Amino acid sequence: MSDAAANDKLVLALPKGRILKELGPVLARAGVRPEPAFADEEARQLRFATDDPNLDIIRVRSFDVATFVAFGAAHLGVAGNDVLMEFDYPEIYAPVDLGIGRCRISVAEPTALSAGDDPGRWSHIRVATKYPEITRRHFARRGVQAECIKLNGALELAPGMGLCQRIVDLVSTGKTLAANDLVEVERIAEVTSRLIVNRTALKTRPRELGRWVERFREAVDAA
Repeated sequence: MSDAAANDKLVLALPKGRILKELGPVLARAGVRPEPAFADEEARQLRFATDDPNLDIIRVRSFDVATFVAFGAAHLGVAGNDVLMEFDYPEIYAPVDLGIGRCRISVAEPTALSAGDDPGRWSHIRVATKYPEITRRHFARRGVQAECIKLNGALELAPGMGLCQRIVDLVSTGKTLAANDLVEVERIAEVTSRLIVNRTALKTRPRELGRWVERFREAVDAA
């Protein structure tokens, strides 16, 4: 295949990890059938063919899906609305809520602190989070100054290590918080995964991308 032909392919960016497993049935119903290596956990490649000669898949970190799509390196992808809220890329259109990856962005603090704490009385807080923009906007709306410490993981350690008293993170079952003696005190947003599309690509290749948007919409409706 020539380089030109390869560059004409649509590229679908998918997130690694937990969401990818939930996404499997949706992909199948939408008619996305990756090559066998895609299901091989030992495979080291990051780009995969599908049985559609005009569609390839790349597998990247969840936060990076939005970046690949926003900058046009991928034409469409799957990202949680937590990622979309954090980066707020104007180049991204999110036409389909896939209804998977359900969780929430919450504020949490040590159980002992929460007993006598009233979030409504906060005026300034220090927070560890991988969502500094979401956190600042959320607290700014009610006049609270949020000092954000950016961490990419192990947020639950931060209060116990004296880094801060509170964290903002994704919460699913709450078991990780409980295991680290933390409790939710405020919910910022509900999160699900969305099909996202590069707006420029949608204008220049409306028929191809429109067809995939409809396939994913039908796949959700058929669940």
